[in-house]
Amino acid sequence: MARKLKGKIVSDKMQKTRVVAVTRLRLHPKYQKYYKITQRFKAHDEKNEYKMGEEVVMEECRPLSKEKRWRIVERVVQK
Repeated sequence: MARKLKGKIVSDKMQKTRVVAVTRLRLHPKYQKYYKITQRFKAHDEKNEYKMGEEVVMEECRPLSKEKRWRIVERVVQK
């Protein structure tokens, strides 16, 4: 089973590649407060169909290039 992450596309300037920012909350071990961590992943988009600002779900896959290990699966529908 491949891991899946939800994030927001922050760049669509490359061909067949999108940069997806995944934001998580993390608990500080000493102060017991939550703070935000944002990681950026390069994800594969075969048809260049996803645009900047969209929420997407991506799944882990085999290495597609030096930094690409994720593939965009679906768009998250906004309510």
